Amino acid sequence: MRYMFAAQPICILWDASHIWGLMAWRAVRALGLPCRLVKGQEIAEGAYLGKPGGVSPNGGPQQSGAGVRLLLVPGGNARLKAAALGKNGREAVRQWVERGGNYLGFCGGSGLALTHPNPDHGLNICPWARAAYPERLYHLISGHVRAHVASGHEFSPRRPAEPDRQPVDGHNDTGATAPLCPGVRRAAARQAQSGAASEIFSPSLPVWWPGRFAPEKNNHVTVLASYGSPDADFWLADLPLQSLPSKVFSHWRDLYGLNLSADFLEGQPMAVTGAYGQGQYVLSYSHLETPHSPDANAWLAQLLRSMTGLEPTRENVPLWQLRHPCAAWPEGSGGPLLSALRHMREMLDLAVAHHLFFGRTHWLWGWRTGLPGAACNNLHAALCTAASLEPSAAALAYWQQVSPRFAKLEGLFAAGAEDYFLACRLAETLSPTMPDAIDKRGLDHQRESLFGHPMNGGGILAELLEMTEELVYLSQTSIPCDLA
Repeated sequence: MRYMFAAQPICILWDASHIWGLMAWRAVRALGLPCRLVKGQEIAEGAYLGKPGGVSPNGGPQQSGAGVRLLLVPGGNARLKAAALGKNGREAVRQWVERGGNYLGFCGGSGLALTHPNPDHGLNICPWARAAYPERLYHLISGHVRAHVASGHEFSPRRPAEPDRQPVDGHNDTGATAPLCPGVRRAAARQAQSGAASEIFSPSLPVWWPGRFAPEKNNHVTVLASYGSPDADFWLADLPLQSLPSKVFSHWRDLYGLNLSADFLEGQPMAVTGAYGQGQYVLSYSHLETPHSPDANAWLAQLLRSMTGLEPTRENVPLWQLRHPCAAWPEGSGGPLLSALRHMREMLDLAVAHHLFFGRTHWLWGWRTGLPGAACNNLHAALCTAASLEPSAAALAYWQQVSPRFAKLEGLFAAGAEDYFLACRLAETLSPTMPDAIDKRGLDHQRESLFGHPMNGGGILAELLEMTEELVYLSQTSIPCDLA
């Protein structure tokens, strides 16, 4: 059975978004704005993205007289999003923007809007393309970056109110205090000397394994923000750069030919805007929806205000305490779901205890390179969110159908994941003296059957994730208990 929800001024594309879709949806809800999760198939069938004011692409009536003012596309795999939209869905989005709709894309949502050699892979509403990184390692950057911003544009970031500013004393999202990078320390000293009023606004903006724009000389694309220097919580793969002495970067460059200083980012576009027909787009490789990131959240609120005409009730997104999830399901109705959440947390704790994972932020676990950390974060965030929503009647009916299979798969996954992580730990221990004791191909096969492909998903986890995310979709009108 297909469940349709009334249109809202902000639609969020749900397909292939996972933790990033949950984060974007939670952020918009936290800012007090009406939104709706939508699927590519719904858009392809003519739902939601009619002409603002009332007419859908197929000529039929729009579901809501208010119309949709903004399509927000979160992070995630851009090709999978394009496939979920299909040919008709991609054309519906293009026509809607061309008629005056607004498009806001974060990370993978930005990549979807770019120009692709294969038209099936994207929307081609921005003339720029996606650039490859010269080294795969350079894609594995995460944390906050000080940005250079362009002034004067309607969408340019503005300095938020002082109480909401990102602290410059090294406090990261975990609440721990980290030593400042030399560049950040110098910037903080300059700000203290010159005063905030005269200091050039250099917001601290978060990136989480971003793609990269391929800039062209095109007057139709405006850069709103570009990369500056890494901030205090910046990581390259599983290396926290602020913990490394500055001299080591030049040593590594001389000895190994590796540039890990992150200066390759300097000046590269981070967020851009342009027009497509009568509509506008903003594409950002910074995740402005990141919880408890004041500069980013203030810019998000500003963009939502400008692109929808709606007034956010606040300009900061509160902490997303996935380490302490809440549950809103009626007693006795969500047993397998809550068991899966408990087992998932036990698995994460096991991985942390054996130095395979580590606590990165209040909503994210970091992981050693090569481990399925992204997939685990996706499932854990989905389980936490599904548990935090009072289930709708549709969700309860769906759960009654799928919970037996969910319970079976969840048990297999919990046992298999525990075996896999312990085998990874053993392989690491034995690698100096008995490198062939643990069959690497066997580990790879086990990983694929449990967690799927790093980019395209699959395995048992993918089926559990699909069922869990459907629960979120069906209960999306409920308020998460951590925001209530």
